[in-house]
Amino acid sequence: MIPKAESLHTEFKTSFSDEVIISLVAFSNAKGGSVYIGVNDKAELSGVEIGKETIQNWVNEVKNKTSPQVIPDTEVIDMEGKTVIVFSVIEYPIKPVSLKGRFYKRNGNSNHLMSIDEIANEHLKTINTSWDFYIDPNHTIDAISFDKVDRFIHKIEQRTQSEIQITPREFLSKMEIIREGKLTFGGYLLFVSDYCMISDIQVGRFKSDITIIDSISLNSDLFTEVDEIIAFIKKHLMVEYIITGEPQRTERFDYPLDAIREIVINMIVHRDYRDSSGSIIKILDDRIEFFNPGNLYGGISIDDLLTGNYSSKTRNKLIAKAFKEVGLIERYGSGIRRIIDICSSYGVKQPVFEEVFNGFRVVLFKEKTDGTKDVKDTIKDTANDTANDTVKDTIKDTVKVAISKNQKTILELITARNNITAEELVDIVGINLRNIRLNISKLKAKGMIQRVGPDKGGYWKVLKS
Repeated sequence: MIPKAESLHTEFKTSFSDEVIISLVAFSNAKGGSVYIGVNDKAELSGVEIGKETIQNWVNEVKNKTSPQVIPDTEVIDMEGKTVIVFSVIEYPIKPVSLKGRFYKRNGNSNHLMSIDEIANEHLKTINTSWDFYIDPNHTIDAISFDKVDRFIHKIEQRTQSEIQITPREFLSKMEIIREGKLTFGGYLLFVSDYCMISDIQVGRFKSDITIIDSISLNSDLFTEVDEIIAFIKKHLMVEYIITGEPQRTERFDYPLDAIREIVINMIVHRDYRDSSGSIIKILDDRIEFFNPGNLYGGISIDDLLTGNYSSKTRNKLIAKAFKEVGLIERYGSGIRRIIDICSSYGVKQPVFEEVFNGFRVVLFKEKTDGTKDVKDTIKDTANDTANDTVKDTIKDTVKVAISKNQKTILELITARNNITAEELVDIVGINLRNIRLNISKLKAKGMIQRVGPDKGGYWKVLKS
């Protein structure tokens, strides 16, 4: 029986040529498939004429032109007085397979010429390892900080409640971070002592798509980058204080911190560090965008990610293993589902996952799903809505003095959050920095607020009139 159309596993050819061998190579590098010789691309029989040695000669040509050698299974089909030859191959266990030094892979119903990265990845999967396990020819063990290694080991000891009784260097060898006495690519990224060019990450707070008001550039070890990225993002989030009746107030940020942490860790662990471009995080007024070089690994799609219909495959096995050892990764392959669940529980719009610009992007939104106000608006209303009687009474007493609408808004914001900065007030109140400072000066002159401590590290105190 002839299939009705070409597909992931089916190709039609009217005659034997190198195009047939290209398809067999592409099938060998994917999930296997069959080439029907004597069928046109509309699935119509054209047939082929063959002699006694024709099929064997074709098989030998396939074998001689491929590396590793591919020997297809053959079948002869006689239909409607015409002969069709079927060449079939399974997924080849040793990849990638090439035709005259060119590598192809089946993608949908067509053959795709593989890139250098795809070729390397197929080779690494074949030997059951990953790029980060390989010895780094450009750096020696002197390039890493053993203070950082000691902290890494201590975290493992704390998590496992057991003491590691070998030297740090022996431990790194046991984990294959050092191999044959030499540093691996993964070991360099995990514990580099100084500047690391290939771990470049840019993080910025944007007022618009092109206007940046604060940024950091990171080129350090991967564990440090996780901490510094999360600290920078947290600095630029709005927070509301929820009075629960307990002695300590509950903080609620406008984005779920657990989701941010999960996304950042996934960025660091799964990034393609062989790509010359860097990772980028953009914090905007209504969303945070996380971009990583490298498409999804292991042939999975966005739909596979969202439905969970895939087996976990890791681009950087050594890095992932190190993060798991210290408890930063709980379970392989569960990060996306956890991010979605966190956002759902937090009551914010579901994140977007997409492949763009030869990379992977996650967009996290602050918009709430229940129609309630975001943290910025909640802070404005906190002074009137909170169950904290002290805050209520303070506002009631102070507004008896004649103040402008902007001054009242600033007063409410300071009452709700006493460490709010002038720059954050600009974003919320909607006036420029000069006018923010002018209004603050007027509130101070009226004896309504007082600054305690320095500009950096201090806080506002609201005074009763």
